[in-house]
Amino acid sequence: MEENKLAIQNELSNEEIKNLIYTIRGKQVMLDSDVAKLYNYETKKLNQAVKRNIGRFPERFCFQLTEEELKIMWSQIVTTSKLEDNKYRSKKYLPYVFTEQGIAMLSGILKSEVAVQVSIKIMDAFVEMRKFITINKNLFEKVISIENKMDKKFIEHDKKFDIIFNQLQHEESIKQRIFFQGQIYDAYSLIVDIIKKANKKILIIDNYVDDNILKMLIKKKNNVEVVILTSSKSNIQNIDIQKFNKEYPILKVAKTNKFHDRFIIIDNKEMYHLGASIKDLGKKCFGINKIEDKEIIEKIIHF
Repeated sequence: MEENKLAIQNELSNEEIKNLIYTIRGKQVMLDSDVAKLYNYETKKLNQAVKRNIGRFPERFCFQLTEEELKIMWSQIVTTSKLEDNKYRSKKYLPYVFTEQGIAMLSGILKSEVAVQVSIKIMDAFVEMRKFITINKNLFEKVISIENKMDKKFIEHDKKFDIIFNQLQHEESIKQRIFFQGQIYDAYSLIVDIIKKANKKILIIDNYVDDNILKMLIKKKNNVEVVILTSSKSNIQNIDIQKFNKEYPILKVAKTNKFHDRFIIIDNKEMYHLGASIKDLGKKCFGINKIEDKEIIEKIIHF
């Protein structure tokens, strides 16, 4: 019987377990009913085991939710758990929650192979959640910052969410993107978005640039200067440059053999590294990455 229970629990994925982890009082926790389900215990019996060993469960290991915290916890649910539906037992009995340390302690007092193995999976999920929060700390801070700005302008909830989402999506998509073979329009659109950001100057370094770049540069703001550094192998023609300058000044093209990689520098302060020539966008898998180091940008500009 124990082996059958263990086999069932081994089928659980980290993603399923992570869906059961919530943030309450600044801690990542799991509901007693969800823990009981994972351990194949009744919630009542699990809590009884905790109460018999209450000295091992200080508040940093286990605590009871208030009614308000229970509402906050349910608001964090974005998907329906595969392990248990979202209907909790009677509101008369407020649930307990367990931190990562509490989960570890539980496996010791329950004394079963299932509890030990499942505890390992749960703690792995807690570790992944912490990594996710750490890696995305800056993104969460941006959400809070943008929300605060939107609140001051009294924008209604739905519109505020759309603005926040679009701003973050746009910023992150320009910062780092991978394009696969065939994503020609997507790559083209991102380069155009980068070009549109310039207020004074655009520096493009690409040894194989051709007149396709001119079709993108017509999207730039008026009076933004464009300098293209390319090699003698490029196919951009002087006649094309002259015609472009009559309508969309100012474009300058210079030949150099100093560079191997491709770069776009906006207003001497934002630099993007391109894994493929602009003329070959979308033909093969490649990446576009924003380089944040200002010293590197200065070195490239004055190279």
